Amino acid sequence: MITATETKLPKIKTALPGPRAKEVIAFDAKFMSPSLTRDYPLVAERASGAIVEDPDGNTFLDFAAGIAVCSTGHCHPKVVAAIQKQAADLIHIAGTDFYHRHMPEFAEKLVSTMPKSEKWKVFFGNSGTEVVEGAIKLARYHTKRDKLIAFYGCFHGRTLGSLSLTASKSTQRKNFGTLLGGVEHIPYPYAYRCALGHTKETCGGEIIEMLEQQVFKRLFAPEEIAAIIVEPVQGEGGFIPAPLFFLQELQRISNKHGIMLILDEVQAGMGRTGKWWAYDHAGITPDIVLTAKGIASGMPMAAFIAKESVMNWKTGSHGTTYGGNPVCLAAASATFDLIEGGLMANAEKVGNYIFSKISDWPNRFKIVGDVRGKGLMIGVEIVRDQRTKERAADLRDAVVDNAFHRGLLTLGSGENSIRISPPLIIDEEQADCAIRIMEESIREAEKKI
Repeated sequence: MITATETKLPKIKTALPGPRAKEVIAFDAKFMSPSLTRDYPLVAERASGAIVEDPDGNTFLDFAAGIAVCSTGHCHPKVVAAIQKQAADLIHIAGTDFYHRHMPEFAEKLVSTMPKSEKWKVFFGNSGTEVVEGAIKLARYHTKRDKLIAFYGCFHGRTLGSLSLTASKSTQRKNFGTLLGGVEHIPYPYAYRCALGHTKETCGGEIIEMLEQQVFKRLFAPEEIAAIIVEPVQGEGGFIPAPLFFLQELQRISNKHGIMLILDEVQAGMGRTGKWWAYDHAGITPDIVLTAKGIASGMPMAAFIAKESVMNWKTGSHGTTYGGNPVCLAAASATFDLIEGGLMANAEKVGNYIFSKISDWPNRFKIVGDVRGKGLMIGVEIVRDQRTKERAADLRDAVVDNAFHRGLLTLGSGENSIRISPPLIIDEEQADCAIRIMEESIREAEKKI
């Protein structure tokens, strides 16, 4: 069992995976879909804070947080208490058909984070992909248009509408036939690989020019476009932040042509970058904001928040069975209070601390090409050659695997990057431990070249 003395740092007791973990892995192989991707053989038995324990008693420092989901750490006592209390009172009533106070109470909290220049409405769902689908429908309904602009490298989900926007990996779209029509993808600003040599602050001007001078003139007239959907920090694309001016330019274009600007904050939002929303760094006001993952500390919960003037669809136009589930909302409300009560500030503080320790990795390690990010959303790009910037997915995977065997949980992102996205509760001691393990893992991987 995880004890009070073992809740901060990892401890590996057996070879990995251990004998009991191997039994679970073999059991899983008999019954589970082979479509599930497992980067390494972690078997989670229980977890607390930033520590995950496997069936063999090995404990791991979690710097993946369930893909940025466990924002308040694993099984935070206040979140657990909120879930237990609500489960004893009301587990489910369909919010599409009936009323319960938990929905408007948490909606009011979400609205409090939005720009005060507008009034806002909220729709609850169960997952990121579901609220992407809802936002597509709302944008089309409101504008009476059907075309959509998304970006290469983006990930918006795996259901057919959201998959039509996703342009992360071809395997995610392969063999699924014709997807949603009227979707056009354009490049995302990627300063480290900018062909024109722009900086992280200036990369993307040519993409804005392409949108206005090529896409609008040769593919879709702007008055046909319902929405532009963008991640302010690409998650699955490699933890790549968009330059602030780029987001500002997208808002200018959207406002000019009556296009809905949709900000996908599913991975970047809920305090992870040191602000409620990553778009807050740019000082813009989107039309629709999408959130999920870290919103409820691991409970299935999502929402899209839209300007009141935009969410003007008629009764019955959209609905949900489980969205706004009372137990999930209780977890979300407790999560919100914890983020507002200090974890968002901690994300900024500890994120800056980590960045100060690792920003020089490209100078210290020959396979690290770039370190980038905001708050506790930091990407480390692994390359075979810093001069050519040749991608090195195999070396990235080696670093991730090496870290696992040392007791640190990380995940890949994009073709060849590692994501650093721990729970927002971590402190400098845990950060130092993770940095040490990462450095050891990088040095070991460098031996392969």
